[in-house]
Amino acid sequence: MLIDPVDLVRELVRRPTVSGDPRPQRDLMGTVAEVVTARAPRLLRTDGEDPDHPWTLLATPADPGRPRLLFACHVDTVPAADAVHWQRDPFGAEAEDGRVWGRGGSDMKAGLVAAAAAVAAADPETPVGLLLTSDEEIGSHGAAVAAQALAGSPTGAVVVPEATGNEVVLGHRGALWLAVRAAGRAAHGSTPHLGHNAVLDLVAVLARAGADLPLASEPFLGTETWNPGVIAGGTVPNVVPDAAEVVVDMRTVGDGAALQAWWRAQPEVAEVDVRVDLPPLRTDADDPWVRALPATVRAEPATYFTDGSVLGPLAAGAPVVVWGPGTPAVMHARDEYVEVAELTQAVAVFGEVVSRWG
Repeated sequence: MLIDPVDLVRELVRRPTVSGDPRPQRDLMGTVAEVVTARAPRLLRTDGEDPDHPWTLLATPADPGRPRLLFACHVDTVPAADAVHWQRDPFGAEAEDGRVWGRGGSDMKAGLVAAAAAVAAADPETPVGLLLTSDEEIGSHGAAVAAQALAGSPTGAVVVPEATGNEVVLGHRGALWLAVRAAGRAAHGSTPHLGHNAVLDLVAVLARAGADLPLASEPFLGTETWNPGVIAGGTVPNVVPDAAEVVVDMRTVGDGAALQAWWRAQPEVAEVDVRVDLPPLRTDADDPWVRALPATVRAEPATYFTDGSVLGPLAAGAPVVVWGPGTPAVMHARDEYVEVAELTQAVAVFGEVVSRWG
């Protein structure tokens, strides 16, 4: 019996799996594993042992002479914190107007389902695998743990089925998230000259950053960016704040060392902590497997990061592409959806790629 992709996407969208909460993510991995192995009992199941960052691999037995085609799919989503402003229940998984609506539809439960359907339907002799990961949205933690645990597994190519409108994407910038802190001295708000305002220090650093940050460029990946996404400081209006912090999201084309060094060198900065440090991803367009893929290869990189950043120990030089159903513009947005036609197309082309795999 084949997997019904629309039904399975609706089932997965109905189940909230927000990043940082491992239990529902683990439960959803178990559901997918049961569905896939019921149709492909030849696949071996391996579950990660990290309770905070679960992962599951469903794969044919390892054979060094026959590397697997691996689909790597995260199960977590961003929250639907503004659910009252959605036109539909974000976890209702309504099927209407040729779409499945709800949080995670495009990012990336549709891609997960298309990959699961292709792996489940594969010829028993074809070496394939489906890797399910957690906490991609907050730094690809599950994939990083899985890649280390599975290092050395025979992998010939990796598909990360994120939302690309079913076009093949060959890379993206990395991500460097830094918590930058300033330290001051508290005083009464009526005598600010007796204290030292940490918020003003942080504001001064941020004002300089726009002009002075050493943002690098790369011909394919483009120019690095920075965004102060979260800022906090002070307790009440009538106290000079003695601490302030900003979390800066920088999208990188290199190792980010120069960016870290800049923040650490600023005289107002007391401390810098690395929250996320993911390398960029780039695959050669002339790779023979990439050139044979039955899809358009996009000339531009993805704007977002993916688990592809951290799969190096597992991929071990194999080509990694980002390629799946879904509309990038609705990722993380209200009224997220996936087009059923794109989902159906992804199931077909993933199945074709699996059937060609040696």
